[in-house]
Amino acid sequence: MARAAGTKRKTASESALGPLLRQWRERRRMSQLTLAVEAEVSSRHLSFIETGRAKPSREMVLLLARVLEVPPRGRNELLLAAGYAPVYLERGLASPEMSQVRRALDFMLRQQEPFPALVVDGHWNVLMSNEGMQRVMALFLDPAQAATLGPANAMRLFYHPLGVRPYIVNWEATAAALIQWLHRDLLRGDPEIGRLLDELLSYPDVPHHWRKLDLDASTAPFLAVELARGDIHLKFFSTLTSLGVPYDITLHELRVEAFFPADEGSEALMRRLAREAGASASRA
Repeated sequence: MARAAGTKRKTASESALGPLLRQWRERRRMSQLTLAVEAEVSSRHLSFIETGRAKPSREMVLLLARVLEVPPRGRNELLLAAGYAPVYLERGLASPEMSQVRRALDFMLRQQEPFPALVVDGHWNVLMSNEGMQRVMALFLDPAQAATLGPANAMRLFYHPLGVRPYIVNWEATAAALIQWLHRDLLRGDPEIGRLLDELLSYPDVPHHWRKLDLDASTAPFLAVELARGDIHLKFFSTLTSLGVPYDITLHELRVEAFFPADEGSEALMRRLAREAGASASRA
């Protein structure tokens, strides 16, 4: 009985690979023949893999994933669907094994002071931020309202009317660029990104045409953000840096977003806020 049940599960796993592989091929706009040629495998064999008539080796699954440029998380899913153990690690940033990574990230955040910086995961959840970012958020974000949005998520804080959106002068231009970043993130095949994208698109006054990936949209490596509230006016441009470690899901998906002052007034204000915070801490 146990052997029969195990065989049944294996068959189900094998049949799960074909549709998953086909999804990745369609995302990359590759025909079955093109994939076979680039992977240097028989198109007949590839067809049999997709229909579940042939079970690929572990090496074959990884080869096809590499040709399709599947990210580490997706490669693990393909391996599991084919009945193999995943090879790419995923560990929480708080785990003991990540202590040196946390030190490195903390160093990067401190180096950005007095200007803002934060660390996000592959779903744009905020994992770490420096004091510069916390000072900016204190100027533009109501803590009680932010708490109603759940765990801090950079995209949600940017798009939600209870986040910093009301204070972003160039919100529509910046949000249009960011939504295209999310559309491109969705090409990784992560359903959580799809859910986040659907949520953001459901917010008030989000243009309908943002629902589609715009292949002609700018993919500039930086983003300009202008914030204003009363007499406070800040202009930043931000850069996004990926650690890009290929064999660890957590490190592969971590990104550091650093904000730099775009004018002298913004630089002066950020430095003044840091001095005032330091003086206040000394008095305490």
